[in-house]
Amino acid sequence: MSDNEPKGKAKGGAARAKSLTIEQRKEISNRGVQAKKHLASLPKASHKGEVKIGDMSLACCVLEDGRRLISELAINSILGSAGGKSYRLRDATSFGSEHGPLPLFLSSKALQPFISAVFEGLDLLPIEYNDKGRAYFGFEATILPKVCEVWLQASEKGKLQDSQLVKAKKAEILIRGLARVGIIALVDEATGYQKDRARDALAQILEAFVAKELQPYVKTFPSEYYEHLFRIYGLPYPPPVNKGWRPSFFGKITNEVIYARLAPELLPELKKAASKTERKAKLFQWLTQDIGHPRLKDHLTSIVTLLKISSNPKDFMRWVNQVHPRYGEQLQLQFDDPNQARD
Repeated sequence: MSDNEPKGKAKGGAARAKSLTIEQRKEISNRGVQAKKHLASLPKASHKGEVKIGDMSLACCVLEDGRRLISELAINSILGSAGGKSYRLRDATSFGSEHGPLPLFLSSKALQPFISAVFEGLDLLPIEYNDKGRAYFGFEATILPKVCEVWLQASEKGKLQDSQLVKAKKAEILIRGLARVGIIALVDEATGYQKDRARDALAQILEAFVAKELQPYVKTFPSEYYEHLFRIYGLPYPPPVNKGWRPSFFGKITNEVIYARLAPELLPELKKAASKTERKAKLFQWLTQDIGHPRLKDHLTSIVTLLKISSNPKDFMRWVNQVHPRYGEQLQLQFDDPNQARD
């Protein structure tokens, strides 16, 4: 036997291929092409993980469009029927259900009277998706508490068989776990999507605030802003012409109390935008006209008010930190010392 001749399963496959007619080969090839097209058309999973509640584990994923799914097989393994290895939908028209085909974890006759009231006409069809070149089925994660509710209602009404009470107990454990933390939060944590979601949300904020091109100069900072900065630092206002318009450290103050508190990570993003051009410009010229500038003006109004009620720099920063804490920092409430004598 030649070393190039197929062996084992490959030998059987080669023999079968030789036995096929040209038409049969074309049909098989066409089915393969259609299967690839179908797979390519499916939404793709961007994040995967497992939600763990008690001793139960449910495979889950987040699609590229943000939909959170729980694996159909995972739900079925906990609450579904032991049958239906290949086909996971069961025709429920004989049960009088307006939902049509039902997933196995809701197809028991004992559950039918409770489905309509809990799901209120929602479709119960699985979502097919593409995970690294293979097709899988899942359900929107938000249906899981509703599925558990159907099982619990059927149990409370005494409609379940003894063999089904174990599943009702699992449904109770699941719904208690979901009562503490929502299913969306659990999926996001299990898949790592919460970190990317926060990063995407930040990117959207910065895109809304930072302009793509340098905006025309328009007087933005009111004179009162600088007047009261000079006052709390004990500097004469207006300043002598030969000493310049204002001290250089005022720029650092402006960055700290204005841009660093206007939106998360905005200050470094504005500086990055400014570094891309040789033309010197104010940071506010890189703010968008529809969102960035209006938010800046509102923030400035508040900051000027805090300046007016402050008598010194320390007092001013205390007010700023209390009213406009930096993003990611919790507001610290100020209370009078109960042991301190009142005036």
